[in-house]
Amino acid sequence: MDTHLHHEEKHLKSSDFLTDIVIGMSDGLTVPFALAAGLSGAVSSNSIIVIAGIAEIAAGSIAMGLGGYLAGKTESDHYQTELKREYDEVEKVPEKEKDEVKEFFANIGLSEEMQVKATEEIAKDKKQWVDFMMKYELGLDKPDPKRATKSALNIGLSYAVGGLVPLSPYFFASTPVDGLKLSAILTLVCLFIFGFFKSRITGVNPWTGALRVTLIGALAASAAFGVAKLFEG
Repeated sequence: MDTHLHHEEKHLKSSDFLTDIVIGMSDGLTVPFALAAGLSGAVSSNSIIVIAGIAEIAAGSIAMGLGGYLAGKTESDHYQTELKREYDEVEKVPEKEKDEVKEFFANIGLSEEMQVKATEEIAKDKKQWVDFMMKYELGLDKPDPKRATKSALNIGLSYAVGGLVPLSPYFFASTPVDGLKLSAILTLVCLFIFGFFKSRITGVNPWTGALRVTLIGALAASAAFGVAKLFEG
């Protein structure tokens, strides 16, 4: 009989991927929804709303994807710059770098003897030494070299998928107002579901998070529709 206690730790994986989906989907559901609502209060043709919506989704996907790419590229460039600086420092001022390693071990409660032994062990391998400094001195983890491209695709595609939700009813409705009614129901339901699961993933109360996301989307669409009607009048 196996008497060992097994402790299973549950950790969130692929957090970068989930972050990208959240960024793209939240904007994709909200912005086209607000645009379609605004146009519903100003025009009498569904085709205009559909064309404008598709154009916005295309432009938004590209813009959001580019933003994700630049963010990922900046993170990678920053890491490489700091990596080069750390290699230079362990070459030129090794004793100072060793003192910083010892300070880290002192802060976690190791004895003086253990601080010296651990520091000397780490300093035997330059790559190991630099990796240690990057992680524990600077708080930087090595980024995925393909992160920028993945982020661009994840954010761009999730924006497009999200954007098609509020726009889809206008393909079938007879008037913009009818389309808006269907779009509002469909989008608010999707926003609630999206907000619920996003909040569960991030550790926030799912019901509170779902209501918050839904309310933001509803307010954005209401504001756009109201402004359109105001100018139309």
